[in-house]
Amino acid sequence: MATHAAASESSHRRYFVPEPSVWPFMLTIALGTILYSVSMYLEERHPGPIPFVLGGALFVYIVFTWFRGVAKESETGQYSEQVDRTYRLGMSWFIFSEVMFFAAFFGALYYARELSVPWLSGEGARVSTSEFLWPAFENIWPTNGPAAIGGQFKTISPWHLPLINTLLLLTSSVTITFAHHALKEGHRKATILWMWATIALGATFLYFQVTEYIEAYHELNLTLHSGIYGSTFFMLTGFHGMHVTLGTIMMISVTGRLMAGHFKPESHFGFEGVAWYWHFVDVVWVGLFIFVYIL
Repeated sequence: MATHAAASESSHRRYFVPEPSVWPFMLTIALGTILYSVSMYLEERHPGPIPFVLGGALFVYIVFTWFRGVAKESETGQYSEQVDRTYRLGMSWFIFSEVMFFAAFFGALYYARELSVPWLSGEGARVSTSEFLWPAFENIWPTNGPAAIGGQFKTISPWHLPLINTLLLLTSSVTITFAHHALKEGHRKATILWMWATIALGATFLYFQVTEYIEAYHELNLTLHSGIYGSTFFMLTGFHGMHVTLGTIMMISVTGRLMAGHFKPESHFGFEGVAWYWHFVDVVWVGLFIFVYIL
C-alpha cells in the first residue's frame, strides 16, 4: 500500500515535457506566407493566389496535426493536475494578450476620433492647424481625413448585417454554454449537437461579414483607402473576423474529439479553453458593434 501511494504521489507531481517538435517552426512559415500574400495584395502588388492558398493549406494541416498530437498526449494519461493548471494559466495569459491586442486598436480609434481629428480641425488650439494645412477641414466623424483621401464613402448601417451578426454571436455564447453544461452532466450527444449549432452560428457570422465587405467595397466605396475611418474600420473588424475564423476551427477540432469519445465530465480543459476563447471573441464584437458601428 505504501509503495502504491508513493507511486501515485509521484505520478501526481510528475510534469509532462513533450519531445522537441518541428510544428512551431513550420507554423511560422505558414503564417509568414499568408502574411506576405495578404500584404502584397493590400499594396496592390498581387503575387497571385498560390502563396495564400499554400500558406493556408499548410496552416490548417499543421494546426489539426498538432491538435491531434496534444489530444493523444491527454487521452493517454500523460497530463497531471499540474499540467492542467499550467494550461489554464497559459490560456488565461493568452486571452489577456488578445485583450491588449484589441485594446491597442480601440485606442487607435479613440485617438483618431477624439484627438487627431479635432486637432487637425483647429479645435482646442490657439492657432488653428487648419489655417495652415487644410482650411476646409472640419471635425466630423466619420471622416476620410484631410483632402478627402479615397473619395467620398457611405458607412454601413448598424441595424442590418452588423445587428444580425451581433445576435448570431450572442446566441453562439448561449449554445456553447449549453454544450459545456451538457458535457459536465455527461450528456455527450447533446454536447455535440450544441457544438455543431455553435459552429454553424460562427460560420454564418463569417458569411455575413464577407457579404458586408463586398457591399462596402462595391456599393459604398468604403475601402482601406477611405482615410482614417476606413483604416480603423477594416483593422478592427478584419482582425476580429480572423479571430472568429480561428475560434471556429478550434471548435471543429474540439467537436471532432467529442465525437471520438474524448473529454470527461470532470476533466475537459481542452473544451473549456476553447469556450473561454469564444466568449472573448463575442465580448470583443459587442464592443466593436457599439464603438465602430453605432457611435
